[in-house]
Amino acid sequence: MKTVMITEPGSISVENTSERYTECGENEALLRVRYCGICGADVASYTGNQPFTTYPRIPGHEFSAEIVSLPSGYNGDLRVGEKVTANPYFNCGKCYSCRRGHVNCCHDNQTMGVQRDGSFREYIKMPVSRIYSGKGLDLKTLALIEPFSIGWHAVSSIDFSKFGKSGVKPKILVIGAGPIGLFALISAKLKGKEYGASVYSADLLDGRLAKAKYFGADGTVNTSTADIKEYTDSVTGGDGFDVCIEACGAPETFMMAIDSCAFAGDVVLIGNGKRPTTFVHSVILKKELTIHGSRNSLPEDFTGLIDYVARGETDISSMISGVYSVDDCKKAFDALVTNDGSLCKLLIEL
Repeated sequence: MKTVMITEPGSISVENTSERYTECGENEALLRVRYCGICGADVASYTGNQPFTTYPRIPGHEFSAEIVSLPSGYNGDLRVGEKVTANPYFNCGKCYSCRRGHVNCCHDNQTMGVQRDGSFREYIKMPVSRIYSGKGLDLKTLALIEPFSIGWHAVSSIDFSKFGKSGVKPKILVIGAGPIGLFALISAKLKGKEYGASVYSADLLDGRLAKAKYFGADGTVNTSTADIKEYTDSVTGGDGFDVCIEACGAPETFMMAIDSCAFAGDVVLIGNGKRPTTFVHSVILKKELTIHGSRNSLPEDFTGLIDYVARGETDISSMISGVYSVDDCKKAFDALVTNDGSLCKLLIEL
């Protein structure tokens, strides 16, 4: 079968491997992968900037597939031939996080394509407990559910009901308008709608900000040409944003979130980076900020979003900027390495 392999930073190729997983484990299904999305983590693995990747590595954890076979004696709801996606974050089930139900931040988390081989191959085996019915969604859209779940899970850490109690219509700033930032923006619009939330997007690239506007941003700011403090003051009347969501992973954007947030506000951190951040933490005390770290997502995020999209409550298909054949995967990765902001999500067809 065709398999995409990153042998070392900067080196990616398509290999023909004989392994096809004709023998699955007792509780595993065989899947025929159809589309894989290229995540920022995959690009970082390719460039050598992903802190958790070891090599050689098969990338990929955003995917859609069709079920080829199910375990003998399986009596669940899944069916052979069904279009599905799956949870790619493997947890140990034994650590303190897992024992408390926080399987998304398992102490020994192994995400496909990072700590273990991923989905960029024609066939994979997957525990049936990790497989989710696509509920009729097309295969391209199903490949977007995992990255959508990252933004959805992050925004879920905010208690929007407190705004209803206070009568405040929250103003939310999403810093970073890459795919995860855009999914966080969409999630904030959907979750905050009941409370009159307005959501704003900040980025360095006009192409990304144009996407943010398309997906419903109430305002955008290019922080390479505009002063973020002046923008924050103009939008919030000097109060600061009720919620700041950081989706870049850079020290500068972390500080931007802290500085732009209102007193007694919430800061949500999604971005993952390698550079250290140095700052005087008294500002967190002074403003009494609540800082939320967000990692991966939970099974209910996947199933809830599939239902949400299947009901037609949001259309995420425009997130796809292009589809490449597996043989052209290097071209797709290189395009994202040099992305000027015009590209959002690229899919690989297997």
